[in-house]
Amino acid sequence: MTKTYRVVAWSTGNVGRHAIAGIDARPDLELVGLWVSNPDKVGRDAGDLAGLGRTLGVTATGDVEALLALEPDVVVHTAMADNRLMEALEDLARILRAGVNVVSSGPVFLQYPFGVVDDSMIEPVQSAAIEGGVSLFVNGVDPGFANDALPLVLTGVCERIDEVRVSEVLNYATYNQPMVIFDIMGFGRPIDEVPMILQPGVMTMAWGSVVRQLAAGLGVELDSIEEWYEREPALETFEVDSGTIEKGTAAALHFELRGMRNGKAPIVLEHVTRLHDDLAPEWPQPAGHGCYRVQVTGEPNYTLDLQLLGSDGDHNTAGLKATAMRLVNAIPAVVEGAPGLLTALDLPPVYGWGLVT
Repeated sequence: MTKTYRVVAWSTGNVGRHAIAGIDARPDLELVGLWVSNPDKVGRDAGDLAGLGRTLGVTATGDVEALLALEPDVVVHTAMADNRLMEALEDLARILRAGVNVVSSGPVFLQYPFGVVDDSMIEPVQSAAIEGGVSLFVNGVDPGFANDALPLVLTGVCERIDEVRVSEVLNYATYNQPMVIFDIMGFGRPIDEVPMILQPGVMTMAWGSVVRQLAAGLGVELDSIEEWYEREPALETFEVDSGTIEKGTAAALHFELRGMRNGKAPIVLEHVTRLHDDLAPEWPQPAGHGCYRVQVTGEPNYTLDLQLLGSDGDHNTAGLKATAMRLVNAIPAVVEGAPGLLTALDLPPVYGWGLVT
């Protein structure tokens, strides 16, 4: 007999609303509660907030204690953490200490924080999970599945590995998140202005977990992680879903995190982000509308392109759904896992159980 897991969804933003749809889609998950930060959403039905076109019989609340009193098995935490790291860590610790498992989209460094951030950023949530006897799994699609499970599986058919390169090659024009687009990534800002994402150490905090986890999975001792980037301006003024990109302002970003060993980079995390397809044609181009790419150089050589496309025709919708479903589909493995902070290296293979229609 299949076990049913009681689930609380935490937020209804770009990822959260897809998580609610995903929870509803799995026959072994029961949505029992929904947390929201916006007072205007309190009292509304989860199905309405997720845009499902039908009600789910679960109303949103901002009362954390009321949700914990429901004694859920797990919280699917998808609240924005990039601009409120310490508050997000406190939220996670509070839930874990109450004896509730958590699958979360952030803070992203918790995907594999060891050697990436100071122990003071890891210990509170690790201790809270142990104290509560539950597990925490932070993942998504990038950082997440596209650059942990996917490349590690591919390396399983290698004889020799010289370099593993994991790339995101996407146009973010339809990604409607102004804070990320403008404030964090610096698009639409002067090309000589260094945005948050390009401040020294920030890229490593965000994606260093990818490099360190791949190294751990492959048994590689890295000497360091190096940051590199280049940018291109808009050739003309144009509109994206998040706002206006003026001519001459930043409109394309290419960066790499290079895991170094003996003067070489056997592990590379790469992002190629455009707001217009015509920008920087010499940079890597996507397969299809956009892709996550794994390239393994060695014996033999492999290139694997994971193309994204939502049913609405938008690759960014697919990316948000992939982030949500990586968390939702991992719930059984995480709930049944050992207490503490789990990574992709700790989980068994995660499948789309019960999703065939």
